[in-house]
Amino acid sequence: MSVRPATHDDYDAVAAFTENTWPDREGGDYIPRVYHDWIDGDDRETFVYDTGDELAGICQGVLLSPHEGWSQGMRVNPDYRGEGIGSRIVDRVLGWLREQGATVCRNMVFSWNQAGLGQSRAVGFEPAGEFRWMTPAPDPTAESELAVRNAPDAAWSCFARSDACTALRGLALDLDESYAVAELTRERLHRVAAEERVFAVGDGAGTRAMSFRARTTEYGDGDVYAEYGVAAWADTEALRSLIAAVARDAADQGADATRVLIPETVHHVSDAALARAGIADEPDFLMEADLTGR
Repeated sequence: MSVRPATHDDYDAVAAFTENTWPDREGGDYIPRVYHDWIDGDDRETFVYDTGDELAGICQGVLLSPHEGWSQGMRVNPDYRGEGIGSRIVDRVLGWLREQGATVCRNMVFSWNQAGLGQSRAVGFEPAGEFRWMTPAPDPTAESELAVRNAPDAAWSCFARSDACTALRGLALDLDESYAVAELTRERLHRVAAEERVFAVGDGAGTRAMSFRARTTEYGDGDVYAEYGVAAWADTEALRSLIAAVARDAADQGADATRVLIPETVHHVSDAALARAGIADEPDFLMEADLTGR
């Protein structure tokens, strides 16, 4: 038995034990749909646990920045659960990330996924935060009461002083890896302003809300999602203008739906509900492992 890098020839074996990962949840597992593209790239390594007769598990590590790693796609063949397979694969992933220079690794676990949460804690991940998706519907006629600018420095200052930044430990959606989070920096917002769109919402009194479009992606259900890396706001008036800006932008991108990352706090989630933005039913949890002592 060994943990080794995954290959394209492993597809059938991986698909066999991942196609029904969550039988009681709609949507299924994404890994069989994206496997061949998913394992390619110089910034990532995917490992499988090979028993010699079949594959018992899989997990991927991605280097998001020179010091930030991301762990995803942790799956264990149901026939081998409870045997420590997951821990051995994750240890290999964390070791690979450390070899690339990463000092921290994070992952995301659905709040309902008790097995995933327990597995993350068992291999050394600690709680790092929680978020929920705000989901305003695309609307080409939406109008903001406050001014909206593609101004990365103003957006950065707004985020840096916000409760959202504190609650999320400065994290937001990564610009390149879907569903991953990384530290939001002024430099990353400048990149977004050039490649996608930054929203700095305010008036003569200053910038009162911010967000940014991380990407527009078509997923397996055929719908196009406009994804916004984080939202921060000082008051509900600014939030309503931000929601309108996002709704109009998503419509301009031809999106069918949106996802906007917001902190999972009573304040932020109830503000979104008050503004009738639409919110996901459940939060997601962020976990973090310190790689410097391993």
